Amino acid sequence: MSDVYTVSLSKIVEEFKLETIHLPDLPENILIGCSRVNRPGLQMVGFYDHYEQERIQIIGKVEHLFLSQLNAEERSRRLEDFFRSGPSGVIFTTSIEIDEETVGFAAKYKVPLLRTATRTSDFMAALIAYLNVQLGPRITRHGVLVEVYGEGILLLGDSGVGKSETAIELLKRGHRLIADDAVEITRVSATTLVGRAPEIIRHYVELRGIGIVDVRRLFGMGAVKETEKIDLVINLEPWENGKMYDRLGLDEETTDILGIEVPSIVLPVCPGRNLSVVIEVAAMNNRQKRMGYNTAKEFNKRLMENMGLN
Repeated sequence: MSDVYTVSLSKIVEEFKLETIHLPDLPENILIGCSRVNRPGLQMVGFYDHYEQERIQIIGKVEHLFLSQLNAEERSRRLEDFFRSGPSGVIFTTSIEIDEETVGFAAKYKVPLLRTATRTSDFMAALIAYLNVQLGPRITRHGVLVEVYGEGILLLGDSGVGKSETAIELLKRGHRLIADDAVEITRVSATTLVGRAPEIIRHYVELRGIGIVDVRRLFGMGAVKETEKIDLVINLEPWENGKMYDRLGLDEETTDILGIEVPSIVLPVCPGRNLSVVIEVAAMNNRQKRMGYNTAKEFNKRLMENMGLN
């Protein structure tokens, strides 16, 4: 059974600067566990099949206009049915005026009632993105996450292979650290993974022989970042004589993380090899591939054409 994550209403209120109209409890005690939201247009006409009350309900100008055109008795009945359904929260957008009857139903059925000045579509998009990050499925992987030329690079490998030392070298070259030793990875969409460090070790790096290093204080605020999407997985492993390593880059390997296939490569580690420079090249090459140009395929095409001419 997968873990279920929640976010307190207080964090949502703080993130979006929401105006609290009615709260049945302290906002930190009200937990939201669904990343999907709903505009209850169908519910306002009485259709509650497949209705998910755990979703935050968003009422914009369209729903408000529909209700305002009903006679007082019908409007009251529709509103009471809606609040009786027990939504996890109701948010009015575009600074819509909320009458006392609506506040009364929210209080009667203990439903959080809030308001924002933001337009409905803009607010919904921002709220869904926020909830996806807060509530998405996640795992913790032993590794290092760095940002190199805008690419999120997840370094994996056995303990002692040199992940943290490589991260420090990348920091000295102007790149940024997201997480060392433990990386919390969250699936925020069908195609995107975001990594971050557990709060207790955020901005710290462990270097054997030295100890714990505070990256933010040593290298400055520009050397750290809170979160980063994962674009490439690099597996570091000790060099094995006789093992065949990819020489051209035609074989496109991936690593499955939370059901998403992330491009990955294997980098052999040996004395004298400048891993930070190699990782910089890997980051730029990965970005180039995503922009539609694959050097290995172009080189292979040229090679085949040349062989054909001969």
